[in-house]
Amino acid sequence: MSNRFALVVRFTLKQGHEESFDNLVDETLPGIHAHEPGTLVYISHAVQGAPSQRMFYELYRDQEAFKAHELQPHVRRFLDRRDEHVSHIDVDFLSQIRTARADQED
Repeated sequence: MSNRFALVVRFTLKQGHEESFDNLVDETLPGIHAHEPGTLVYISHAVQGAPSQRMFYELYRDQEAFKAHELQPHVRRFLDRRDEHVSHIDVDFLSQIRTARADQED
């Protein structure tokens, strides 16, 4: 069984804050890419038909990598500033049970 740690986050944005929130995400992503080898996937999605919704899919090597992610200065900055743009947050933590990639180890 994999030790992978994943979550999905749904952000409901304040009206008129979509561009500002997306810019904040754009400022955060380079730090994740450059400084977080344990962050395997970090994707921000717009929700079709719901312009004030954003979905994040995050996949980490393990729970320790997620904890390290949460402590990074670029992530702390994002967490400190997101509330000015967000009216509601839903988080689902995921447990991997199957994979479709034949070349991926569990």
